[in-house]
Amino acid sequence: MAYHHPRLYQDPNLDYDVPQPPLYSETVETVVVRQSNTGWWVAGILAGLVILATMFILSTRDDTPPVDDALLQAQADAAAAQAQADAALINSQVAGAQASIDIARSEAVRSQAEAARAEAEARAAEARASAPVVIEREVPVPGQPAVVTPTSPQN
Repeated sequence: MAYHHPRLYQDPNLDYDVPQPPLYSETVETVVVRQSNTGWWVAGILAGLVILATMFILSTRDDTPPVDDALLQAQADAAAAQAQADAALINSQVAGAQASIDIARSEAVRSQAEAARAEAEARAAEARASAPVVIEREVPVPGQPAVVTPTSPQN
């Protein structure tokens, strides 16, 4: 570091009669490193390899695009779902038919019961409407003569 005398560089704003701190200067050394083209060569070679790999992949790929495979899979899934829906519809129709048969059977049983009740009521009404039948016969009772009248109990 070099020492500079204050009188060599005179500043009009400074009072040189007042003692000033000494001035110092520093020397900065610059190191110059020569650039190398090695990085550019490596990047260029890698880019060429990427282009060659891309061309190879594009030229050897399968002619059937994967979209067709996905479409076929989706169609198969849709067909399976439709088959399940059809089976569920058939099952519900069978269950509905079975319920209708059960209802018809219960209606038939109820109708038969009503017919039997009506027949019994008709017989009872017919019996009430006709004249009572009185059967008289003589039964010998030991020791007493038997008397049968229309109002006597019939056992």
